[in-house]
Amino acid sequence: MLKHTLYTVVAALALTVSTDAADPKKKKTETPEAPKVEVEDFTVVQQAPYFTVEESLKTFDIPDGYRLEPVLTEPVIKEPVVCVFDGNGRMYVAEMRTYMQDIDGSGSRNKVSRISLHEDKDGDGTYETHHAFIDNMILPRMILCVDDGLIVGETDTNDLHLYRDTDGDGVADSKTLVHQGGKRGGNLEHQPSGLIWSLDNWIYTTYNAYRYRYVDGKMIKEKTAPNGGQWGLTQDDYGKVWFVNAGGEKGPLNFQAPIVYGGFNVNNQFETNFKEVYPIVPIPDVQGGTRRFRPDEKTLNHFTATCGQEVFRGDRLPEDMRGDLLFAEPVGRLIRRAKVEVKDGLTYLKNAMPAGEEFIRSTDPNFRPVNMVTGPDGCLYIVDMYRGIIQEGNWVRKGSYLREVVKDHGLQKNFARGRIYRLVHEDYKPGPKPNMLNESPEQLVKHLAHPNAWWRNNAQRLLILRKATKVAPQLEKMVKKAPEHLTRIHALWTLEGLGKLTPSIVKSALKDDHKQVRVAAIRSAETLYKAGDKSLAPNLIKPFKNDAPEVALQAMLTARHLKFDKIDDLIRDEGRLHDSTAIKEISRQILAPTSTKMRMSNISSADRVLMRKGEGIYKELCYSCHGQDGTGMPMEGAPKGTKMAPPFVGSPTVLGHPSIPVATVLHGLSGPIHGKTYQALMVPMNSQDDRWIASVVSFIRNSFGNAGTIVQPEEVKAIRKTFAKRTATWTEKELLETFPQPIADKSDWKLTASHNAKTVGNAIDGDPKTRYDTKAHQVPNMWFSIELPEVKSISGLRLDTTKSARDYPRGYKIEVSTDGKKWNKVASGEGDYQVTPAYWAPTKVKHLRITQTGKVKGLYWSIHEMDLFEHKPAAIQAASAKQADVTADAFE
Repeated sequence: MLKHTLYTVVAALALTVSTDAADPKKKKTETPEAPKVEVEDFTVVQQAPYFTVEESLKTFDIPDGYRLEPVLTEPVIKEPVVCVFDGNGRMYVAEMRTYMQDIDGSGSRNKVSRISLHEDKDGDGTYETHHAFIDNMILPRMILCVDDGLIVGETDTNDLHLYRDTDGDGVADSKTLVHQGGKRGGNLEHQPSGLIWSLDNWIYTTYNAYRYRYVDGKMIKEKTAPNGGQWGLTQDDYGKVWFVNAGGEKGPLNFQAPIVYGGFNVNNQFETNFKEVYPIVPIPDVQGGTRRFRPDEKTLNHFTATCGQEVFRGDRLPEDMRGDLLFAEPVGRLIRRAKVEVKDGLTYLKNAMPAGEEFIRSTDPNFRPVNMVTGPDGCLYIVDMYRGIIQEGNWVRKGSYLREVVKDHGLQKNFARGRIYRLVHEDYKPGPKPNMLNESPEQLVKHLAHPNAWWRNNAQRLLILRKATKVAPQLEKMVKKAPEHLTRIHALWTLEGLGKLTPSIVKSALKDDHKQVRVAAIRSAETLYKAGDKSLAPNLIKPFKNDAPEVALQAMLTARHLKFDKIDDLIRDEGRLHDSTAIKEISRQILAPTSTKMRMSNISSADRVLMRKGEGIYKELCYSCHGQDGTGMPMEGAPKGTKMAPPFVGSPTVLGHPSIPVATVLHGLSGPIHGKTYQALMVPMNSQDDRWIASVVSFIRNSFGNAGTIVQPEEVKAIRKTFAKRTATWTEKELLETFPQPIADKSDWKLTASHNAKTVGNAIDGDPKTRYDTKAHQVPNMWFSIELPEVKSISGLRLDTTKSARDYPRGYKIEVSTDGKKWNKVASGEGDYQVTPAYWAPTKVKHLRITQTGKVKGLYWSIHEMDLFEHKPAAIQAASAKQADVTADAFE
């Protein structure tokens, strides 16, 4: 196990790798007063211009009959990222006013962002009244309207607050904590968004592997599968929440079933070339570099920043658009429209436009759509940040491909604007303004039959928030007799949210003619089952064998979610025999999930908690690039075997000296790794706390077949302190030069042992198939020793017994000496299955001895391969000086 003393010794070598070590004259350009753009700038290839709203509207390529109407524009709003509507149709807009205000993202956490409130009082479609509803915020990112209040989530926190305007002046004057989640670190693009109240009365976000239920002013949490989503969230008519992934370049994902049951994907769920995009802006400002744009046209060729999704469910655009999934691709300055088709229980997506076209795209280089929402008027609203740089500062770092493209086109100069558009069609007029906040429960119930889903969703939510149980008889009647199946579904879920759902209502709905009502009956009954009423179990499992594929699939998912007795045996049998493609495929994934193979042997209970935390972090954040199994996520549209990010399985970076992965997570990693260049950039995570970093590093060092030491928070703290002034990401070469590495040349080591000394050479012959072994059962005082040709600074060793996994030392102590006479114990402990690593503070060593302190009958002590980690202070200091030169060169 690493000790804190290791890093205090390292710190004593003055490892301050940062721009502060550069020439003082060049350092001067780092002061806030110096305009960074002027220092770095060179001849702009082609300045990306600003357009007025009127000019920008002329740049759009959009299908005939459709047009965009500006609803809100700068200077009324700046940097908009989210808009939502309350029950009276007032629009709230989250404005990230500190987002990338220069090429380095300076001052991004300054408290100058806000949520603004806009009202169309006369109902003519124009918002003429504007207020700063909440001011002085840190990058607000989530808004949920609840009755007359607003639940809000900001950046860098998992806390959620309820804001209210109690005196009607358009400004919030009441703030109540509804969920205390605590501080959240990390890049601002790696934090949750969404916060939507779904049909099932649960509230969902991206990133988090859990959902909320809002009860009596507080949030209750329940686990879900990791969702893979990043920016934006939506749901369809049946309450399935849709996630979209940008970092992994995947677009929509995990959409085969509601995420509470698992993240399921199937082969061919996208049409061929679905992930290829067709922009008309010839600016290759693509994070992935040359792989991700067409060389001749300089246009984006594949998903890279998909976000802001919306399943359109309004009633004032053409009928063939209802149910389509729309999502933005702001790097490509376009919006994709996808047709959603369900066949035999599985969901498939295809581009709604002809080959080579997109639903909405623009030649305006500043068109940056980031969110969409269906409005109360039945139209689609599009949030456009309207800016030059769309990527956060970690992706535009000095030395990056993207930074040079940004400077070539002057994109860093275009910021502090923003627009919200309304998509309309010549054959439809926008619908009327709502007045729900002033309506009675009886009036709200009628809206459950509205053709625009916005009205249905809001009516359901308001009835539940008001605890309007007196309308339960009316709702029960609707479940049984309403003409439209969507009305029956909303009535059913409203009863569930009010606590008035009964087994008899569920049984009635299970007989409904429409399969989606039967699906809703099964899902809603889960609440009764969890509350202790198990009487419905036979009714819920029955459709698994004899109903439509969608209903059978839901029955299977619900039964497993509720942990019915022997459900896996039933799934195994039915999955093989069932006619439904959905049952065959999803049952296979349920029974054979991708495993992280997390090692838990010889790990204390406290360290297991640390590992579990790391597992959660990995599944929420890391897997989209590194893969669920740690082998690296395949890169779409690239030659077979190309990965988004390097694999963790057997990685020397991961399994080397633990300071290496800790430093990598803290400050990031760029450039080729093991001779390969990867699409995904490892960005710094130093805004996360020490326990967070220790958790995820420990997890990847002990999962996917890896076996390494557990890293403790105090070890992270020491490395953080040592490199506190570092601003640059690491390169692989710097890591190898800066931190302890295995000694490569072992040819002049002298080895001996207490038992079977004639085979000691097998422990360092480079062949893991051969081994040194004791030819005797393990007992205390067995020893193995090394004499080095000269004194070296050693800080650890690693014994590999993978080929004889049970032959690890049951207990050991490690002693070192410079003269072979006076010995100093540097480490002790219990060996580990397959690999036994041990680390200590850098110590001068010529002689090293490992002594057995444990015993086991029937097993030898074996060493297939052995490494010693050498600590090179001179190389570290050289790396520090070189880093200063590299940083200085960026300003020349």
